[in-house]
Amino acid sequence: MSQIDITKMSSKGQIVIPAQLRKDMKEGDKIVVIRNNDQIILKKANKFDKNLEEDLEVAKRVGDAWKEIEEGKGVRMSVTDFLKEMKSW
Repeated sequence: MSQIDITKMSSKGQIVIPAQLRKDMKEGDKIVVIRNNDQIILKKANKFDKNLEEDLEVAKRVGDAWKEIEEGKGVRMSVTDFLKEMKSW
């Protein structure tokens, strides 16, 4: 069953998760924050697959690459060079 509540962001970007929505969370738990357009999704990190850190790193690199392309900083390379570059990650 879904639960809904309202909170607000502080001047430091901090958001309080209302008590009734964090019953199974404790101090120190790692939380994954995902932004999808106008949605922000919070999920306990231990609920993700073992490869979470790898997946997040790849997603970050892809996001950084798109940002560089949008800023006109893209680099052209052959498929072979591209695959070599990916293997170095």
